[in-house]
Amino acid sequence: MGSSALQPNTTSARRTPIAVVGPTASGKSALGLALAHELDGEVVNVDSMQLYRGMDIGTAKLSVAEREGIPHHQLDVLEVTETASVARYQEEAVADVEDIMNRGKTPILVGGSMLYVQSLIDDWRFPPTDPQVRARWEQRLAEIGIDRLHAELGERDPAAAAKIEDKDPRRTVRALEVIELTGQPFQASQPPINGPARWGTRILGLRTVADWLNPRIELRTRLMFEQGLVAEVEELIGRGLTADSTAGRAIGYAQVLAMMAGELTETEALERTISGTRRYVRRQRSWFNRDPRIHWLDASRETRTQALAHLD
Repeated sequence: MGSSALQPNTTSARRTPIAVVGPTASGKSALGLALAHELDGEVVNVDSMQLYRGMDIGTAKLSVAEREGIPHHQLDVLEVTETASVARYQEEAVADVEDIMNRGKTPILVGGSMLYVQSLIDDWRFPPTDPQVRARWEQRLAEIGIDRLHAELGERDPAAAAKIEDKDPRRTVRALEVIELTGQPFQASQPPINGPARWGTRILGLRTVADWLNPRIELRTRLMFEQGLVAEVEELIGRGLTADSTAGRAIGYAQVLAMMAGELTETEALERTISGTRRYVRRQRSWFNRDPRIHWLDASRETRTQALAHLD
């Protein structure tokens, strides 16, 4: 089945975007490439850590050769010293998608960063921010630490605390800031997931089971360490990577930084990267399973044929 069977094969027609979502290590990048070839498409990255230049091994970012000539957007757009922003990403990625569509190509949106996916396929208006309010919560964080601040969030908004990991200071502060500014639970500011997707985007999800995915996570993590993740982190430290930065809290990078600080052995760093990835996968499953718009594919089987059958 070729692209002409699915969409008009003309340079002037705006083509409906296709999103490929699902948990880490489920095969999203490979399916995205296959669909880009099939549908005359270009890939828009929706992985928040692949935005960073130099964070390649630990994010399983496709090399230029592995992209097989398919243009990729929203890769390598941030330095590791910058803070990734969903709002900034939304603005720039929406512009990329519109440009791809205006050129008669098919946008293929590929990634598993939950808020980034939703910011792109939903018309999400971000909750307000106030530098003084945020500074006050950041000061509170500095005074009492992340564990007690997360506990305070749990008292104010148990649902938000349950969704935000207890070692995530940035999102904990942001939730408390939004709660104070809006007078509502943090989740009330989150985007709805049952409305029409922006541009009529067709959303494909890769469904996995633990018995199939967990060995893939372990193998991929071990390969990352064998292929030079520690050396990659050493290089990024020279470019400003720190443990308390957004980039430095990424799974894998945080564990290697702790190892280099003498807090973990390399074996412990590897094992904690595996367990941290598994925890993240559980969050991804929970998030994406709520979305009734997703057409689910069996990730353990050949996914290209399944995807095209859903799109036909």
